[in-house]
Amino acid sequence: MTGKIAFQGEPGAYSHQACRQSRPQMEAVPCATFEEVIDQVRSGACDLGMLAVENSTYGRVADVHSLLPHSGLHIVDEAFVRVHISLLAVRGARLDQVRRVRCMSILQGQARGFIKTHGLATMNWHDNAAAAREVARLGDPTEAALASALAGEIYGLDVLADQIEDQANNTTRFLVMARQPDYSRRAPVMMTTFIFRVRNIPAALYKALGGFATNGVNMTKLESYMVGGSFTATEFYADIEGHPEDENVKRALEELAYFSSAFEILGVYPADRPRD
Repeated sequence: MTGKIAFQGEPGAYSHQACRQSRPQMEAVPCATFEEVIDQVRSGACDLGMLAVENSTYGRVADVHSLLPHSGLHIVDEAFVRVHISLLAVRGARLDQVRRVRCMSILQGQARGFIKTHGLATMNWHDNAAAAREVARLGDPTEAALASALAGEIYGLDVLADQIEDQANNTTRFLVMARQPDYSRRAPVMMTTFIFRVRNIPAALYKALGGFATNGVNMTKLESYMVGGSFTATEFYADIEGHPEDENVKRALEELAYFSSAFEILGVYPADRPRD
């Protein structure tokens, strides 16, 4: 597929890397915020959007989870990106010269060991690739950024240390969003993502989820969120393995709907290979 795919961040962001990996033939369009990514797709300015939803070290990206149900878009793919963190500095700088690093707080949380070992001061930045761009602008060998090697390539920086993340399996999951759903594809493993609210009856959640167990449907994610700031209204976000047209999934979803006051499928898509 050709066309444009929007991502949150500056050129060289991990979301940009996800676009290159998942849709290399498409033009990647940087956006300042997740909301802008959604708006670019909804307006038709871009064909697809790439949104980060969770990291294996840091956890979920809360902003995106709250935006998905109201975006008007549909999940058509997922992409798992191995997040290798690089220490980037101006050409010719040495690691022992670096005194401070810039990056988003989420990336600091993924490289705490390296930062502590080298006694580096940190500065929170709104975007990792933008931090790399700022380091290039400053031209100061004592200033560095934590970002992708792609960002170093784009902004002409040296990689002073590579793969400095604390966890060897540090991975971010992205969702590819489109204006229209696509239920036609089939793959060895299909994923279905949906949201629901249970009815206000005793053991409603237990009853709503019972159909997945009795029908042998694997639920890979279940998260809850407060709705409208209320402590009594809760919305659930779930990922399951299977297609809504599979007989066992169909029966499980019918049981879920019976015990729910609201139910909406956000997307049906093939499981990305790294999920295994």
